[in-house]
Amino acid sequence: MKLSIIIPTYNEAANIARLVQDLFKYAGDQSIEVIVSDGGSKDATLEIALQAGASVLKSPKPGRAAQMNYAAGFANGDVLYFVHADVGINRDYFRDVERAVSDGFEAGCYRFRFDSNRAILKINSYFTRFNRLMCRGGDQTLFVTRKLFDQLNGFDEYYTIMEDYDIIIRIWKVARFKIIPKEVTVSARKYKNNSWLRVQIANLTAFTMFYLKREPSRIALKYKSMLDYR
Repeated sequence: MKLSIIIPTYNEAANIARLVQDLFKYAGDQSIEVIVSDGGSKDATLEIALQAGASVLKSPKPGRAAQMNYAAGFANGDVLYFVHADVGINRDYFRDVERAVSDGFEAGCYRFRFDSNRAILKINSYFTRFNRLMCRGGDQTLFVTRKLFDQLNGFDEYYTIMEDYDIIIRIWKVARFKIIPKEVTVSARKYKNNSWLRVQIANLTAFTMFYLKREPSRIALKYKSMLDYR
């Protein structure tokens, strides 16, 4: 198996080197490529990613869905693995994805845990083991076989937010989806800048608007207005 890891970025200079280095380190001598697809960073994201060993692309269109689709067009792997820049990758990621694909799962993700010891966030993390839409999200990373990704025509670029939920819904209709019973680590920054309740209300609002098929631009504006992004 050749694995293409695709990382959409925008001003991720503080995170990108660690992630790229970990991806190569944990893969060992396995066949991988790491592609950073940037949406117009104003910082040194691209230079740092290149120095860390990633291939670097400047997406002609900003937004995670567009950036990930653009990178997928250059990827050579028979499995694509989409990872956010601030995620702490699981050290077994290559073996886990390879095993899931060999077991007949064409797509899947990890559970997650926060980089925080707050008990209430551990409860949030616990629910990521369940295969329900509200328990999913891009921070958990997503692997998809190239064949399935092409069959689905990739991410729907209409979704400038919630693109991960949309593609998972479409995956569920045609393929088996594996939740790997291990974790990746995600940032608790949102919860540090806002109360737990405030973040939950914002998440529920965005999910409800997505379910009711509201325009993604409206969802994004509403979500951002509800949270402090310091």
